[in-house]
Amino acid sequence: MNTRAWIVFLDESGVSLLPQIRRTYSPRGRTPLLRHRLNWKRASMAGALGYHAADPDRGARLCFHLKPGSYDTAGLIEVLEQVEMFYRGERVVLVWDGLSAHWSRAMRAWVAEQDWLTLERLPAYAQCC
Repeated sequence: MNTRAWIVFLDESGVSLLPQIRRTYSPRGRTPLLRHRLNWKRASMAGALGYHAADPDRGARLCFHLKPGSYDTAGLIEVLEQVEMFYRGERVVLVWDGLSAHWSRAMRAWVAEQDWLTLERLPAYAQCC
């Protein structure tokens, strides 16, 4: 492993953009009106947190990507292309879990063409809940 690389932890999660209503402070018998500007029913967000392996003075870097729907291999390749721009010219060791889109044939073929990127998989016991 290259010791002059960024170690980047990347994970994604889905969220519902519709408000969950259980109890409100509106007057009894009046339905509260909650507004939001997004017209997506579901969204997904991928976040990447990076630390430089050899130079802690460079500080941590955080980047994220938001999209409607859920991530698939093509969507994750799009995220990694943005990560490449974020770490311009730097080497990156990417650590992520065992999601099937992370290890698909298309993803492995794309990663094989990238000289800036090395993938590492979290062991199964490292996954939470």
